[in-house]
Amino acid sequence: MKLQPVALDERIDAIDMMRGFALLGIFVVNMLAFHTPFSYIDSYSFFEAPADRAAFKYIDVFVQTSFYPLFSMLFGYGLAIQFMRAEKRGQAFLPLAVRRLLVLLVFGMIHAFLIWYGDILITYALLGFLLIFLLRLPAVALLVSAILIYAVPHTMFLLASYMAATSGAPFYTGIEEVISSYEAYAQGSYSDIFMQRFADWYNTNNLGNALFFTVTILPYMLIGAAAGKLRLIEQAKRLWKLWTALAVIGLGAGLLLKFLPFLWQADYFTQYLQDFIGGPLVAVGYAAVIALLAQNVYIHKLLRPLAKTGRMSLTTYIAESVIATTIFYSYGFGLYGQIDVVTGTWMAFGIYALLVIFAELWLTRFKQGPLEMLWRKVTYGTKKSTPSGS
Repeated sequence: MKLQPVALDERIDAIDMMRGFALLGIFVVNMLAFHTPFSYIDSYSFFEAPADRAAFKYIDVFVQTSFYPLFSMLFGYGLAIQFMRAEKRGQAFLPLAVRRLLVLLVFGMIHAFLIWYGDILITYALLGFLLIFLLRLPAVALLVSAILIYAVPHTMFLLASYMAATSGAPFYTGIEEVISSYEAYAQGSYSDIFMQRFADWYNTNNLGNALFFTVTILPYMLIGAAAGKLRLIEQAKRLWKLWTALAVIGLGAGLLLKFLPFLWQADYFTQYLQDFIGGPLVAVGYAAVIALLAQNVYIHKLLRPLAKTGRMSLTTYIAESVIATTIFYSYGFGLYGQIDVVTGTWMAFGIYALLVIFAELWLTRFKQGPLEMLWRKVTYGTKKSTPSGS
């Protein structure tokens, strides 16, 4: 029997709402890297204007390192649901999952090397190949594996960050890389931009960072897969006490940790606590809040635009990069390095609002987003999608 994609009536609105919300947060953070050499600066001292420093503070606390963990957990949740549905129907899951991940890998490579270096799709695809072989484990085993994979190396990293902080080590700033970024993205040819983009991608995805991503993002995916096996989101109404506890603990403890660099001092130790303990806790808190709000009929209707954007997550994610690089890179409007944090943040919200409207209009006629339709056609070999009213 041939395995088919998830039918429209099988979709879970709360998951799509979380995914749409995550895409907004990811874009707000990514916007900093679209118009500044964010990967190479000390972000606590680079922004000088009071308004920019305030804007960065709130992005750092409420957004940074909290939305890609949420998206990673949803990635694992979705794969677990697909696996369980395939088992229930007696269908082969592995061949299709491999094809889906291969197609995702191709999209990621196009995105990373031709559009923007900060791509996450390649990482998701490669770690997805590890995840699909672990999905036969029960939920408890997935959760324990996630904790062990995360806790052991991150405890060592946390100790290293403490030693760096006590030694007074300053935050890294790559002066040469900053200058090169300005020259390429603001004034260079497409060839210059391509070379800079590749260098930035390599600096972000070298072997050391690849291993770091593995012990960071894979556990998030495993946590999501465990939650998917337990169908926690679908049972949010019945499990409201659990979700309420996750919201209170996640946001309470998570936000406290994320404020540490501003309440105490900004060093490697407080930044590590902020990003890799506080960040995922806040991600769980955000997921819990949406899971609970989605149970209310009126709020559910208000959040439906987020759900539609989440249904078009691949299209939305790539479109964000295409629009932003066109605005900031020299082959477009060439505004790289010319706007402040406040303006860039408002631009992110504005662009995202337009993409929400686009998703609303597109999905009134078609069942999937443009790139989702292409992905489906390549993966399943189906005919071109028809309008939903057909």
